[in-house]
Amino acid sequence: MSNELIINSTQDGERIALLQDKRLVEYHFERKDTNYIVGDIFLGTVKKVMPGLNAAFIDIGYQKDAFLHYHDLGANVKTLNKYLKAAQTQKNATPKLNQIKFEPEIDKLGKIADVLKKGQQLLVQIVKEPISTKGPRLSCELSLAGRFLVLVPFSNTVSVSKKIVSKEERTRLKRLITSIKPENFGVIIRTVAEGREVAELDRDLRNMLANWEEGFKTLKTAKPCDKVIGELNRSSSILRDLLNESFDNIVVDDSQLYEEIKTYIGSIAPDKLKILKQYTGKTKTYEHFHIEKQLKAAFGKTVTIPGGGYLVIEHTEALHVIDVNSGNKSNTETDQEATALHVNLMAAKEVARQLRLRDIGGIIVVDFIDMKSPENRQKVYEVVKEELKRDRSKSTVLPISKFGLMQITRQRVRPEQNIVTGEVCPTCNGTGKITASILVTDEIEAAVDDLLTSHNHKGLTVYLHPFVYDYYTKGMVSKQTRWFFKYFKWVKLIKDTSLGITDFKVMDDRGDEIELRTAAVEMLEVHDKDEE
Repeated sequence: MSNELIINSTQDGERIALLQDKRLVEYHFERKDTNYIVGDIFLGTVKKVMPGLNAAFIDIGYQKDAFLHYHDLGANVKTLNKYLKAAQTQKNATPKLNQIKFEPEIDKLGKIADVLKKGQQLLVQIVKEPISTKGPRLSCELSLAGRFLVLVPFSNTVSVSKKIVSKEERTRLKRLITSIKPENFGVIIRTVAEGREVAELDRDLRNMLANWEEGFKTLKTAKPCDKVIGELNRSSSILRDLLNESFDNIVVDDSQLYEEIKTYIGSIAPDKLKILKQYTGKTKTYEHFHIEKQLKAAFGKTVTIPGGGYLVIEHTEALHVIDVNSGNKSNTETDQEATALHVNLMAAKEVARQLRLRDIGGIIVVDFIDMKSPENRQKVYEVVKEELKRDRSKSTVLPISKFGLMQITRQRVRPEQNIVTGEVCPTCNGTGKITASILVTDEIEAAVDDLLTSHNHKGLTVYLHPFVYDYYTKGMVSKQTRWFFKYFKWVKLIKDTSLGITDFKVMDDRGDEIELRTAAVEMLEVHDKDEE
């Protein structure tokens, strides 16, 4: 399976598309004005302590205060606060944690009022971006993500991803990391670390430690609401998580961004620099890679399933609902159960793709076509589970119920992606009304008369709706011919099916469109005055 990352730079930000076998599976839009990304660490100030919620609201500079629950404080939050105070007040403070004495861990069932007070400063990390009317969700259990490892300050635990199943490999990685990690820094070993050499893991660990030290320097002079450690931008974080042997192509169309990504890849995976390319074609990037069309097809309310059938995707305040329909596929099979199974299997793959593509989170209910056979329901369930394994967001899938419903929960850390696929009607401009069609010929003739007499154009080309074109060109002596005898200039008429029946365009002899307010309207007003 081929993996390609196509990054298109725009005025508002970067559009990031992940293609698998040329098919769009992930889409992100990173705005340039976004300052609150998952992973960012801020110096926050406690604004309110809410004993009833066992939580606090923290000011990190966002328009709405961020939310911090007691369970997200972490066992060593007192040690974190001690470190923060030392970094701000002591001149000889160091980013290393080997000399720090750990404070007692907080009670798992304790009260937030016993730990935090209004006006107190603390280090917090964003774990969920602002969504809808809610501010960011925070945690005091800080972590810095790398390509193979996750660094966890104020901990000594080394844990290995459950997806690494080999007992020998788990033991090797754990022993390796324990021997190279600094004291009082914990490490989570990611799945992609499987089979990696010590040099690669050590380089990744050093990069994260360097990032932590840079954050410490910032913290020495930081003011409330300042960002202390920034997460990578979305394109770099995707590269960090997905840059492996199966990645074939990274295409960037902006020279500055190209240099940034080149520097980043050079630091984490120099052997992958050869797959980075800068697009310089004349066609728009997303048009060239056929992404624009896929976006329009994939983000509508109704989505076609390959091989027949379609999905209807609805969003409510509480959950997302996806309805599977057979469409015309029901006419091509004789066995109803076989038809239902075939459509449901195709729909299962498309549902998993849509969850990644739109970054849909929370509760999702999928209404599959009813199947009588428990074995068939199990097959569809297994396909959904298998497809969601490729998803970087965590999800839980329940088997199909006897009502044909599947329930899915998917981790939501940022707002859902949404692209408007509807377009404004070119004829009515979204008003639902058009000018009186009976007047279009008067407008055309007024425009032609004004341009040939008052503005003395040598030649005109008029683009018309096919019906109007026939009106001017049919008959023994057509109206087009009468214009020639009237003005002694030939007006060329061309059919244009993209135009509405009341629309027309006029080009001069150089092929430039003539702005009309319009000349036609002005001439009609003159004619009206003459008649008066």
